[in-house]
Amino acid sequence: MRIAVGADHAGWPLKEILVNHLIDQGWDVEDFGTFGPDSVDYPDYANKVAVAVAAGDVERGLLICGSGLGMAIVANKTAGVRAAVANDVVSARLSRQHNDANVLTMGGRLIAPELAQEVLDVWLTTAFDGGRHIRRLQKIEQIEHPGM
Repeated sequence: MRIAVGADHAGWPLKEILVNHLIDQGWDVEDFGTFGPDSVDYPDYANKVAVAVAAGDVERGLLICGSGLGMAIVANKTAGVRAAVANDVVSARLSRQHNDANVLTMGGRLIAPELAQEVLDVWLTTAFDGGRHIRRLQKIEQIEHPGM
């Protein structure tokens, strides 16, 4: 599977660790940057990853900024993206089971690398429950595409 990854300067150190972790697990990673500690604007990277996910170029997306919040706000502006902030395992699991989240955001200033790897692994391996949650996702799609 392919995963798109992006970060701003606050998320860059953690992104580097998680990209290596993903590659070690056999993921095909498309890294949209940033590639260093110089200050950048998080919307630029969130948008690149969100567009790749929405277009179907990748199956999942991972975004990291200082808190994970800004990246989630930007990514969720793209129709078809369901970005969830998860700096803990329970949130990661529920975002997949109940919301079929296709983008995970994390806070590089809030989560230790070891826990971030665990959160990412749980998020990548948890399946969508379907059932009653399908109806709710359909309602989200109606909001994204009025008149469908």
